[in-house]
Amino acid sequence: MAKSERVVQYTTEEILEMRRRGEDRTDWAKVDALTEEELEASIDFEEEGEIDWSTVQSGIPGPQQQFTLWLDQEVIDWFTAQGIGYRSQMNAVLRSYVDAQKG
Repeated sequence: MAKSERVVQYTTEEILEMRRRGEDRTDWAKVDALTEEELEASIDFEEEGEIDWSTVQSGIPGPQQQFTLWLDQEVIDWFTAQGIGYRSQMNAVLRSYVDAQKG
């Protein structure tokens, strides 16, 4: 497990072992007891934003590889202005393009 400030990373094996042991910080009984109205009211849409279900991916991402890439300065400036996680956003954009080309 690697930890950097609030971000914690686990290997696939660590996650599977945690699930086998029943380790979960979510109180599913409390969540299941909520009505649909209570659940909707608990979501802070101003902070979280609306969910774009067309871009949702499930599962654990595969391994990544470092790669040097030449990009337009305007593209770099826009993504870096998005803040922490901009590299992941770049990857998500490229992933969406690849998936669309396959489909």
